[in-house]
Amino acid sequence: MSADIRVGIVDDEELVRVGLRVILDAQPGLTVVGEAADGAEVMDMVARTRPDVLLMDVRMPAIDGIEATRRLLAASARPPRVLVVTTFENDDHVYEALRAGASGFLLKRTRPPEVVEAVRVVARGESLVFPAAIRRLAGAYGGAGAGGPAGDRLRRARLTEREEEVLRLMATGLSNAEIAARLTVGAETVKTHVGNVLTKLAARDRTQAVIVAYESGFVSPVG
Repeated sequence: MSADIRVGIVDDEELVRVGLRVILDAQPGLTVVGEAADGAEVMDMVARTRPDVLLMDVRMPAIDGIEATRRLLAASARPPRVLVVTTFENDDHVYEALRAGASGFLLKRTRPPEVVEAVRVVARGESLVFPAAIRRLAGAYGGAGAGGPAGDRLRRARLTEREEEVLRLMATGLSNAEIAARLTVGAETVKTHVGNVLTKLAARDRTQAVIVAYESGFVSPVG
């Protein structure tokens, strides 16, 4: 039997923390191992409880979810996967948290079954890519296109033609199975291409790769 997915909750509102704990602890295979009321408490909580996934409020006093995510990723070779939690999907804080390394985001109005599924998805090493939301955010808050850091990063990656095609499809939110069907190749072949894209872009997960695709102008955030 596989071990439970260990979850940490970070939110300055106690009611939100309690609600998330009740939802997650009721599910088989999920265990809430720690809570923090502010980003300043995150490092200590993570060190003590070793969560696999962290649900992190993006807007908090003292240290917000963006800075807390940056510190986590910088301090550990195997940090927890971060899901930022927000009230509004068009919040510029969400985009900055994704750029900082979060694997995806959840809205506070998300239904409990979807919260549970999101935790399971990121615990598997996947990411929650919301192409429409990321496209809007990239258009509003993105970088300098081909002439900016993301453009340099893409050029240095030297993706093959097939890897470029896979990245474009990743940016639309397609899963590996859906990309395989679109390209008429095997799922393992797509998995290899996705892995190569992430390695070449030095991207932690699909979300980070998609952000590079939009910010470099490789995929247009318009439309």
